[in-house]
Amino acid sequence: MPFVSVIIPCFNQGIYINEAIESVLSQTFKDYEIIIVNDGSTDQFTINTINSLSHPKIKTIHTKNMGLASARNNGIEAAQGTIILPLDSDDTIAPTYLEKAIPILDGDPSIGIVYSQVYLFGALHGESSLPECESTKMVVRNYIVNCGHFRKKDWEICGGYNSDMKYSWEDWDFWLSIIERGKKVHQIKEPLFYYRIRKSSMARSLTSQQMAEMHTRLFNHHRDFFCANITTLFEEFYKLSLEPQKTIPSLLCDKIRHPIKTIRSRFIPNKRGI
Repeated sequence: MPFVSVIIPCFNQGIYINEAIESVLSQTFKDYEIIIVNDGSTDQFTINTINSLSHPKIKTIHTKNMGLASARNNGIEAAQGTIILPLDSDDTIAPTYLEKAIPILDGDPSIGIVYSQVYLFGALHGESSLPECESTKMVVRNYIVNCGHFRKKDWEICGGYNSDMKYSWEDWDFWLSIIERGKKVHQIKEPLFYYRIRKSSMARSLTSQQMAEMHTRLFNHHRDFFCANITTLFEEFYKLSLEPQKTIPSLLCDKIRHPIKTIRSRFIPNKRGI
């Protein structure tokens, strides 16, 4: 059985998926499988692309459209690997990501999540400086990229991704579930996750009402964690209110909510989703 399962959900993104797959097939760590979840795609090019995939490491699953959280859950449910890495179909990873992350997670049972710094590509290019994740500050924003390694048994214990996080943020919600169990988070300082910047990101169109709804669901899913860190929550919000420019990057990205120092001046500051 493979040691790692890379889960790639896809909904009408056939134009990108081969890049994602090739980045996994190029890994220096070879003990893995790739599970493609066709989440009810309606685009014929995407359907044809997925149906044409033929590689001994690739398994495909076809479902009705259930959303990203459910698509990831469906892929992980079928995974044989001990360690899981979710990868969106429009993103890629560096050839050494598995090689550098797996020993860290496998070698320390107290660590629950291993992720890396990020390189942006597509509409924008450049390294993005993610701050070190402080677990208590996860009540304020998500410091962890969606493409992070975790154990399948932790996914099982946590109950998987919550499907009611329908406007994204399902990764933030899931990371909180792991952190609540007392697991530590490890950041690799190199940019081994390549995040594609697209103007059509779903999170760009989120309304303030939808964002409020997702924050409310986060709170309701993790009420004890939020209450235990209520002082940190208000401290951070107060800091952001004093320096409003620092809130811009946190509203600009559906996968990375953090200050992006090196490319801040290149953003349009009134939309979400870099």
